[in-house]
Amino acid sequence: MGAQLNETVIAYTFGLYCYSEEILPVADDMVTSVTERICNMTLIFWTVYHRSLCEAVFLKTNSSEQERAGLQRDMLEGQDSKLPSSVRNTLLELFGQIEREFENLYIENLELRREIDTLNERLAGEGQTIDGAELSKGQLKTKASHSTSQLSQKLKTTYKASTSKIVSSFKTTTSRAICQLVKEYVGHRDGIWDISVARTQPVVLGTASADHTALLWSIETGKCVTKYVGHVGSVNSVKFHPTEQVALTASGDQTAHIWRYIVQLPTPQPTADCNQMSGEDEVECSDKDEPDGDGEGSSDCPTIRGPLTSLKSHQGVVIAADWLVGGKQAVTASWDRTANLYDVETSELVHSLTGHDQELTHCCTHPTQRLVVTSSRDTTFRLWDFRDPSIHSVNVFQGHTDTVTSAVFTVGDNVVSGSDDRTVKVWDLKNMRSPIATIRTDSAVNRINVCVGQRIIALPHDNRQVRLFDMSGVRLARLPRSNRQGHRRMVCCTAWCEDHPICNLFTCGFDRQAIGWNINIPALLQEK
Repeated sequence: MGAQLNETVIAYTFGLYCYSEEILPVADDMVTSVTERICNMTLIFWTVYHRSLCEAVFLKTNSSEQERAGLQRDMLEGQDSKLPSSVRNTLLELFGQIEREFENLYIENLELRREIDTLNERLAGEGQTIDGAELSKGQLKTKASHSTSQLSQKLKTTYKASTSKIVSSFKTTTSRAICQLVKEYVGHRDGIWDISVARTQPVVLGTASADHTALLWSIETGKCVTKYVGHVGSVNSVKFHPTEQVALTASGDQTAHIWRYIVQLPTPQPTADCNQMSGEDEVECSDKDEPDGDGEGSSDCPTIRGPLTSLKSHQGVVIAADWLVGGKQAVTASWDRTANLYDVETSELVHSLTGHDQELTHCCTHPTQRLVVTSSRDTTFRLWDFRDPSIHSVNVFQGHTDTVTSAVFTVGDNVVSGSDDRTVKVWDLKNMRSPIATIRTDSAVNRINVCVGQRIIALPHDNRQVRLFDMSGVRLARLPRSNRQGHRRMVCCTAWCEDHPICNLFTCGFDRQAIGWNINIPALLQEK
């Protein structure tokens, strides 16, 4: 009985909602007012209904067998209803009030339409008209949006939820055509924290892992070409020198290492097209589905066991490191709440950058200027300016509500920051008070990267997704992910390589693999 009554009330109220939202669009303020009155009456109805039901139960418990039999006969005579007559009368009265409210709404709407028609006749000579749709976008709709009833919101939410899966299926199909998985790089024994692409020939891919190693890969073949094992802790980041075959790694052993590599890339072999893989989005995978660390293998590649230079001034985990423009200096970020600037040739500490209140999470340098940006768990990131040797200015950017996981430079005077508060913000260095664009997501954002030429931001998420946005905050695509391709655990980092003919975007995650993608950027921007 309760279920049937619920369906009746919901269906009746839904009919009123649909009529008021779709058929009567010009009276949004009246619709809201009446809808609120209907909701209030519905609440009153449920109160009366439950009270009457309790009275009926009490009556049934305490009445004699003859009285109960008579009550049953009365209910059967009343259109085969099993409700007590008092409850039925209350129901009829409440639905009568709802019907009268609906009639009043209909009459008021007709009057308003007549007023609009009259106004249109007056403005016809001036070539101006006003229709209901335009009026609904004005003050009435603005006023109504602040007082929309809970019932209306629930109905809208239900409708959106029922259609989102259909819309997502179309978006996924489009994303798979524009964003294609090309190569998987498997060989680490633990999660991969960071990924980077060499800036000199030969172009190789670098990965930093919690298994205490950094690996260099052939982008074309997916084979490991060099292994660095000089650290005794998790390798948290890897960056390539701007002009030489030298790498910079940061580690949990409280050091940063500078080491030289010499690689000879193997000849690419024909491989199966990974794009033919298929599967439903968001399929859960078990741990045994993850790549085996002994797979394609780093065991047989050349191994580098020690650094050229070790940078040792931190008192905590070194979480990130990067080269300043020119490659003569390097900056490191640590959990000891400081960032250090070193002279590469002498390994001497040049500056210790203090000011953050909590552990640092990332550091990044400007590609053409002596600028450094550091991120921290204190919800801020700081811009350090070393362009003037006599003045080392610092600017603090506040705007996030949780850990800032990374902040990176783009072309011009922009910085993009990502955070555990599930947002990405674009900032103008000339105006630090507020971001010029904000991207809101459904999961924490890790180490982001920006395609400088096309101004596309790649966002790696804790929920295994990778999304692409433009600098104005418009979502462009989501990289395909299924039970047979894509990341199966948290995605930690992204890296663009715009000029590479095979893979122009790389991602890595805690599923112990890195992935190379081919993003059809012209088609992606055309879809926008």
